Amino acid sequence: MSKTGGKRVPNELGTEKVGKLLMQYAIPAIIAQTAASLYNMIDSAFIGHIPNVGAEAISGLATTFPFMNLSAAFGAMVGVGGATQLSVRLGQRDYDSAKHILGNLVTLNVIVGVLFATVSLIFLDKILFFFGASETTLPFARDFMTVILLGNVVTHLYFGINAALRASGHPKEAMYATILTVIANVILAPVFIYVLGWGIKGAALATILAQCITLAWQTKLLSNPNELLHLQRGIYKLKSNIVKGIIGIGLSPFFINAAACMVVIIINKGLRNYSDDGDTSIAAYGIANRMQFIFVMIVLGLTQGMQPIVGYNYGAKRSDRVRGALKLTIYWATLVTTIGFAICEFMPGSVAKIFTSSPVLIEHASWAMRTMCIFMPLIGFQLVTTNFFQSIGKVNKSIFLSLTRQVMLLIPLLLILPMFLGVKGVWYSMPISDIIAAMLTVVMLAIQFRQWRREENRVQTVSKA
Repeated sequence: MSKTGGKRVPNELGTEKVGKLLMQYAIPAIIAQTAASLYNMIDSAFIGHIPNVGAEAISGLATTFPFMNLSAAFGAMVGVGGATQLSVRLGQRDYDSAKHILGNLVTLNVIVGVLFATVSLIFLDKILFFFGASETTLPFARDFMTVILLGNVVTHLYFGINAALRASGHPKEAMYATILTVIANVILAPVFIYVLGWGIKGAALATILAQCITLAWQTKLLSNPNELLHLQRGIYKLKSNIVKGIIGIGLSPFFINAAACMVVIIINKGLRNYSDDGDTSIAAYGIANRMQFIFVMIVLGLTQGMQPIVGYNYGAKRSDRVRGALKLTIYWATLVTTIGFAICEFMPGSVAKIFTSSPVLIEHASWAMRTMCIFMPLIGFQLVTTNFFQSIGKVNKSIFLSLTRQVMLLIPLLLILPMFLGVKGVWYSMPISDIIAAMLTVVMLAIQFRQWRREENRVQTVSKA
């Protein structure tokens, strides 16, 4: 850290070794993301073992996944867009703009959070039926989402401020925030679910209260006037150029999550329409998705560690450091997803038992995990590369890669294959889209590297002349 006007400024992003920086920034993010995924798993595990209704509750919870993805889409648009803008402005030493980006990030999270919750609550039952709920699972889904939506502003602010902490040189604090949320949730969830008998509604309430506790701590951290970036008067009024910049960069993660929402809807409907027992199949998908989610979140932790390094050095025109950070992140992400592949392929039954004691559901979930994770080692590379284009401001390329797997490949496969293969067509669509998307990503990245080499050769030629 250096100082500007007595304020601490992160500058090691442009000077420290890339490998050391990636570990410094990624490890806290990985711990935070792993904790976040475990926190979701713990909720599912508690819900799945509610006496007499566990399997139905799990199925109801699975029908809320599109809702959660859609909420995350709006949250990521603001949080990731704002964090990327912060990193680039810090790299350019444009500290005044960085301050106002922080303020606008907070304001936008409040506005988006309120609007999303209001509209969703008005049409809640209709939306849940559209997402795949049945008459049996609707009460569980409704109870869970009502509480989650009432606390939606808290959720958006919690994730948005955490992204700002990472981007402004505080990855450890962002990690501690997530861990605090997990600890609070793990303590509150069993009390609310079992002791007080609030069931799935208690799980949702534990989630929101845990985030409230952490948000209070985050706000205290960002209120420190000794930090260059801190919450202060005069930074919250929306500025059109900042809002456009945040949304422009944030469109990529928005489309990723929005597409994920649409995909889950189609999967749920496909499982319901082509399976003999739709509720069980949807519950199995929910379990398999939760397991895959753990390793995806670890990779996202790696990309969050990569993002400030890439953003800063891209702003500082250090392409060698940008490439170094990318290659190292791809290596570690591939290793993580390969481990996930091994667990899902060779011990799926043990994993399924964490979420349910139903033998039928365990069997269905085991088959789902083996099928969904066949090409899981490729997912890490694809996620890192998509985030990389986003981090350097290549929004169109990032959006293209995001939509390729989810929209251009997976959705058509989900609609076509079940016509010929029945319910297996729903399951097979996911690994097929993974491998095709990975091949397209290789091509996009190779083109970008080739462009950089041409630019560097041109600069060298001019300098020699």
